[in-house]
Amino acid sequence: MILSDFDLRNYISSGRLVIDPLFDDTIRENGVDLRLGKQIARLKRSEKLLDTRTSVDYNEFYQIEWVDEFVLQADEKILVTTLEKVTLPSDLMGFVQLRSSFARVGLLLPPTIIDAGFSGNITIEVRGTSFPVKLYSGQRFAHIVFSKLTTPLEKPYSGKYQGQVGVTLPIFTEEVKKL
Repeated sequence: MILSDFDLRNYISSGRLVIDPLFDDTIRENGVDLRLGKQIARLKRSEKLLDTRTSVDYNEFYQIEWVDEFVLQADEKILVTTLEKVTLPSDLMGFVQLRSSFARVGLLLPPTIIDAGFSGNITIEVRGTSFPVKLYSGQRFAHIVFSKLTTPLEKPYSGKYQGQVGVTLPIFTEEVKKL
């Protein structure tokens, strides 16, 4: 079941769902809009191998920037963060999508799921279109559609990205099992 604006207001007013900061235009018909934060990470072109089983110097692969505005170059891939911190209860999960105006420009956002029980800023990958696009921190950029789970989770999310602040780069801590 997807939550309506009425349901979302009830979840937020009861404190079960937290969106901070919450703006007057945040709650939409069937979801919540989120704004671009001030931190981005540009993926660098490199011939160097990023090995997911060894420690990584992310400075070789990402350029972190603090911005009020920035240009997403043609076909560039970046990570952005939301201005808002989002905290989900154990009976809601979220699907993050690009707001349609940005999709109509040709920007792409790969599927991003927010697990029930997650709390933190949302890190989102954005892929550029065939021409440069200027974006601004504070701009309504992404939209979360919340879905109610049939039952609350027995074990809400408590993974490695719990409590993330700003753009969070990949964390590889699991052993890769041999087949």
